[in-house]
Amino acid sequence: MRKDLVPGEQVIVTTRPQPRKLAGPAAAFIVAPAIGAFASAWIVRGEARRLVPALEARWTPWLVTACAAAVAWVWLGYCLPRLLRWHATRYTLTSRRIVARSGLMKRHDQQVALASVRNLSVRETVLQRLLRSGNISLETGHDGVVTFRDVPEVARFRDFILDAIGELPEDPAPPGAAGFDPARGSADGYERRWTE
Repeated sequence: MRKDLVPGEQVIVTTRPQPRKLAGPAAAFIVAPAIGAFASAWIVRGEARRLVPALEARWTPWLVTACAAAVAWVWLGYCLPRLLRWHATRYTLTSRRIVARSGLMKRHDQQVALASVRNLSVRETVLQRLLRSGNISLETGHDGVVTFRDVPEVARFRDFILDAIGELPEDPAPPGAAGFDPARGSADGYERRWTE
C-alpha cells in the first residue's frame, strides 16, 4: 500500500476483517484429522470387513488412503481457501482515503476519498457487538453508499476516520469567487457537516 500513496498521504491504520468467519474452518481443521484417524483405526481393526463382508484385507490400505485423502481435501479445499481469502482482505485508512483490497488471483480494489464522505454510519449485529466488530457504511454524494464489512474494533476505526476527515485541508474557493473570504480560506456559508 505504501507504494501507492500520493505525496503527503500517510497510512493511519491497516486491518483485516474480524476473523470470526474462520471459526468453521478452524473447527474443520481440528475435527477432520480426528475423524480420519478414528476411521482409519476402525478400518485397520477389521470393523469395515465385519460391516461389509465383501471387503477383503487387501482393500485396507486403499481405504486408509481414502481417509487421509478426505482429510487433505478438507484442509486444502475448505480450510485453506477461506484462510487465504481472509488474509488477502485488508482495510487501509490513509490521511486522504479508505482502501479495501481483497482477492488473491483476481484483485478487487475499492477506494473512497475522505473528502467525498457525507455521512458515516456503523451497524453491528449482536454477535458483532460481542466481538467488537461491525459494518461501516460511508455515504458519498455521487457514488452512493460503500460498506466495509466486519471491521474489527469498529468504534475505534470510526473515530480514526472522523479524525482523518477533520484533519483534511480545506479547499479554498478560487480568488474572486462570490463570498470568498481570504482570511477564512473558504466561501461564506460553506460548512462541512459529519454525522454518525
